Amino acid sequence: MRLSCKYCFVGGTMLLTAFQAYARKSERPNIIYIMCDDMGYGDLGCYGQPYISTPCIDRMAQEGMRFTQAYAGSPVSAPSRASLMTGQHTGHCLVRGNKEYWKGVPMVEYGRCSDYSCVGQMPYDTAHIILPEILHDNGYTTGMFGKWAGGYEGSPSTPDKRGIDEFYGYICQFQAHLYYPNFLNRYSRSMGDTATVREVLTQNIQHPMYGDGYERRTQYSADLIHQRAMQWLQMQDGETPFMGIFTYTLPHAELCQPNDSLLARYRKKFFADRTWGGQEGSRYNPTTHTHAQFAAMITRLDTYVGEILELLHRKGLDENTIVIFTSDNGPHEEGGADPGFFGRDGKLKGRKRQCYEGGIRIPFIVRWPGHVEAGSVSHHQLAFYDVLPTLCELARINPRSRKYMPKENAQGYYDGLSFAPTLLGQSPQATHDYLFWEFHETNQMALRMGDWKMVVKKGVPELYNLAEDIHEDHNLAASHPQLVKQMVEIILREHTPSHDFQVTLPTP
Repeated sequence: MRLSCKYCFVGGTMLLTAFQAYARKSERPNIIYIMCDDMGYGDLGCYGQPYISTPCIDRMAQEGMRFTQAYAGSPVSAPSRASLMTGQHTGHCLVRGNKEYWKGVPMVEYGRCSDYSCVGQMPYDTAHIILPEILHDNGYTTGMFGKWAGGYEGSPSTPDKRGIDEFYGYICQFQAHLYYPNFLNRYSRSMGDTATVREVLTQNIQHPMYGDGYERRTQYSADLIHQRAMQWLQMQDGETPFMGIFTYTLPHAELCQPNDSLLARYRKKFFADRTWGGQEGSRYNPTTHTHAQFAAMITRLDTYVGEILELLHRKGLDENTIVIFTSDNGPHEEGGADPGFFGRDGKLKGRKRQCYEGGIRIPFIVRWPGHVEAGSVSHHQLAFYDVLPTLCELARINPRSRKYMPKENAQGYYDGLSFAPTLLGQSPQATHDYLFWEFHETNQMALRMGDWKMVVKKGVPELYNLAEDIHEDHNLAASHPQLVKQMVEIILREHTPSHDFQVTLPTP
């Protein structure tokens, strides 16, 4: 793994190439949506991280727009991704939690290892048209590389059935806990695949998948996924518009990666480090130097981002390509991770699986040279369900056309508002009256209305003024009964019942 890339370090500027002069460009923008896994608001240098080096993403922020009040769709993975894909908040979309479909299925043998015969999570609603389907239907080439988590193998909602031309990575987010897995999933229209298939990692399966011997596995999924993403991007000629969804699994646990110079750099930096004993049921192998492992995973991801931007520039496509970088939810404490050590909550309260700010406020950076003002900072409040209408507007697509909307019960089909005016420096910019979340696993709900934030835990409302109390320390519910009543009424209106994901509603 290189510690730098030309994009970050060539004399402070990027190099021009002969290829750039001949690049053909589509009239509509290309889109690269990079979403990492469990990166907190404070994990990047451009958001105040003091210990971890992220020069490429920091440079991306300098060349684009950095958002300070952007929110994930949920405080956990699968529903957050569902919100992105559907344009709905978690009071409306079908997938509102990490419902697993691999539990209890028969096992299959891979070399010295046993694995599940079916893997994946709850499928997206097939009656709801999702983002890649809309883009693909309007002439975009689509590729997705990383984590899917929108359906199980053989279900009606796998990448091959939901508008994706090329996929490589994990269908199942539980499988993604293992960075040296037995197999990855692939769907390649260009290779003649008719459905997603398993690519067995033949070197890995020669060694145990847990405990002694695991370190002899060499096929590292994060690198393999990035290599496939780069190969796909290299094939794009700029004449047909493309959308790449790069859902990298870094820096989610397990804390594991190649023992290379990047990791050695952080081992030296964090000489007095911690060990962690593992958790086989969650597929987290034991690890040493946990702080070094975590920091190196983020810097490794940063290098991936730099290589993407460098390739776009070499191909002459960067000025016609929107690149977004974000995370699916707040920081985790799994697999030996220590967010407190890094100050990973960015001075926000709460972490993954919580509806406090730390669980849902995430880094969000948009780069589009010549269109998005370099070095700009936006305090516009947005959530993942705003991404679909925004990208559709920039791609000149109307997602609310009769082609994509249901004939009946259209209310709540989309909850998002386009933030394209903010990106382009135009006005007016429509703003949300409120943002909404619910999460059954911790029995929490949240509503942000201007500077006011309500968190409902097991049916009990808490009220915070984020303008004065960003850490959500001072519950003001008792002193603002009318505001509590108003916000509770909104929560009850926005929540639609779910048999699979039940929460305790506040009392009106």
